[in-house]
Amino acid sequence: MSIQLPRQQEVVAEAMQVLQQHLPPSKVALVISMWFAEGGDYLKTREELFAGETVASLAAKIQAFQEQKVD
Repeated sequence: MSIQLPRQQEVVAEAMQVLQQHLPPSKVALVISMWFAEGGDYLKTREELFAGETVASLAAKIQAFQEQKVD
């Protein structure tokens, strides 16, 4: 019997999707910074996740997420 383990990169990508679906962008960024505090390239990951975003666009998404949670 052979067990197939997923690649670490695939697991991280899936975890990031789950986080982005259930947490506001500010908390996702915090989790990323904690994950990569001891190594990795936080800035590269941040750029990939938030490509094309601005402070204003992220703030709007945070506001919409928070309003959705209140309802």
